[in-house]
Amino acid sequence: MKHPEKIVTWGLILLLLALVFSTFLLGSVPPVDRDALTHHLFVPNLWLKNGGIYEIPEIPFSYYPMNLDLLYTLSLALGNDIIPKYIHYLFALFTALLLYHHLNKRLGRLYGIFGAIFFLSVPIIVKLSITVYVDLGLVFFTTTSLLLLLSWARQHFPLKTLITAGLCCGLAAGTKYNGLVSIVVLTLLVPVIFQRNCRKENQSNLRALLYTSLFLLASLTALSPWFVRNYVWTGNPIYPLHNSLFQQKNTTKINAQKQGEKNIASQLKKLSSKAGGPFIARKILYQETWWQASLLPIRFFFEGQDDNPRYFDGKLTPFLFILPILAFAFRPQDRRQRQEQNILLWFSLLYFFFTFFQEAMRIRYIVPIVPPLTILSMYGLRGLVQRIRLPETINSPPASLSMACLGILMLGYNVQYLYTQFSTVQPLSYVLGKTNREQYITTFRPEYPAIQFANNTVKMDAKVLCLFLGNRGYYMKFQPVFEQPYTSGSILANFLSGTDSTQTVLDEMRQHNIQYILLRTDLTLRWLHQLNETKRQRVTPLFAQSDQPLWSGNGYLVLSLPKP
Repeated sequence: MKHPEKIVTWGLILLLLALVFSTFLLGSVPPVDRDALTHHLFVPNLWLKNGGIYEIPEIPFSYYPMNLDLLYTLSLALGNDIIPKYIHYLFALFTALLLYHHLNKRLGRLYGIFGAIFFLSVPIIVKLSITVYVDLGLVFFTTTSLLLLLSWARQHFPLKTLITAGLCCGLAAGTKYNGLVSIVVLTLLVPVIFQRNCRKENQSNLRALLYTSLFLLASLTALSPWFVRNYVWTGNPIYPLHNSLFQQKNTTKINAQKQGEKNIASQLKKLSSKAGGPFIARKILYQETWWQASLLPIRFFFEGQDDNPRYFDGKLTPFLFILPILAFAFRPQDRRQRQEQNILLWFSLLYFFFTFFQEAMRIRYIVPIVPPLTILSMYGLRGLVQRIRLPETINSPPASLSMACLGILMLGYNVQYLYTQFSTVQPLSYVLGKTNREQYITTFRPEYPAIQFANNTVKMDAKVLCLFLGNRGYYMKFQPVFEQPYTSGSILANFLSGTDSTQTVLDEMRQHNIQYILLRTDLTLRWLHQLNETKRQRVTPLFAQSDQPLWSGNGYLVLSLPKP
């Protein structure tokens, strides 16, 4: 290794270590993210309380595949809910290792290390790395399957590699339903990879079909435990997806769930299913013009914002759009590398547009395309650097300076986001002991003190009506009954739309064995004000003790329902 290259290599390694340390530090705080509290920690916690996996009809998320959530259960059993963040982040590190291994073989050590750093510092990857989600598991298994298929072609199509790729693809779908898109896309690419990479005399449609079938069978085998579980419970192996296509068990229970799942995200999906797809939906919701709608695929890379559905609820980097274009403008000489570039591009495009037209627009839903785009970005970076250099002065200062400036610009964009996360997440005060666990959680979840009061006051088997609590049940030791009264199918909505005027709201609560109420005051008052006078009078007894609550603070109340 030449001396300048050695210096750059060690510099990149130190940068990588600093990035990993910063990300671990950001993740070293109690979980407060919505999906962690409604799903990825809440459901495993209920499993532990129940002594094993069981059906939870009131939580639709509990029917989703949960490969990573099973790992989180082990940590929760040990009484630690921060370790799941580290488990999730490990899958990002594993993916970075895959990218390094692939790029090191194709482009060299420097591009391998730089590609790993670039991937780990992409804003959406950073955001996911410090939360208890499962998307990074989906990314890892999908990337493993994709790269194994590329290796399968280079190794002249051994069955072991193909089947392993299929099993990894099935594990991706067993991590999150979005992995079904991985199965569809990669299954479509298997015959293309075979026909494009075998000799003409060995090309065979029958062999291509056989390989495709083996890959699909391996994928479905790895996913089958979740299929079987859901089929036994609901009659639909992929419940709640495409439920109308399957014969259902417990129809009344399932229909009640379907009515209770509507929210702004599902409304967006509903709009997207109509003519015009996501374009019409965004025009209705955000008053976007035709040219804004037509540029949506490009805007994903330039306009992302965290926690803002209008701007895709996440952030990518423009370099994932620009550099892959340069990869095809400056194509490598090696034929196999060009073929691999084509496969990486086709996977990214197919995955993006399958998701684009099926889901509400969230950058998190397309995150499996980040690794292949990272590989293409490194090809684009190398091609650009090679064009900058003069043939007779390979190590000329202008070329080295240009490469360094471009690298700094690429990582600088990502590091800026990483820096802002320290002010958003505020990990230092907690890690240094200036803020305790209760104070930290309350900063982000103001309902936490009310929940803690209820935990200490209400019996574990008592049911509590939770009004406008966003289904965030992880920290609740009692039995929550989450209620969004605006939603048809909810307890209060059904009560107010019922024709039996003799039944009181308290009778309705007693029928559901509800003894307490935990409510968010501002949203509850807003709901009451939009009711007509008759309906308001019918639900008023529910809040009869609101002037003397068991607990109040931070905009939340804990009430006890009157005894019969």
